[in-house]
Amino acid sequence: MLMEEVNEPHGQEQTEKSEGTIINIGNDPVMQSAIDVLSILGSKKIVILRARGNAIPNAVAVANIITEKMMNGNSKVQKINLDTESAAGIGNMTSTVEIILNKI
Repeated sequence: MLMEEVNEPHGQEQTEKSEGTIINIGNDPVMQSAIDVLSILGSKKIVILRARGNAIPNAVAVANIITEKMMNGNSKVQKINLDTESAAGIGNMTSTVEIILNKI
């Protein structure tokens, strides 16, 4: 399956997927990320937020801002996926989270 990538000016990467738009959340300002996600939710029904390591709290904050403040009652968290990746041979483990936001 081919994926189309578009780079956001604040270090976020969004990728088109069959069920929605994937946005990788980094250590950018939380409110700027929330505004970017809100603009995408205006045209898409489903947005998937992905974060790794220290950026996980930022993704959770963006999801809370979108669902509770900006789109109060018009969006919800559909699903949250948690995973841990380990580097081969090194033993370092990195947690990842995927938060699926659904516009009602």
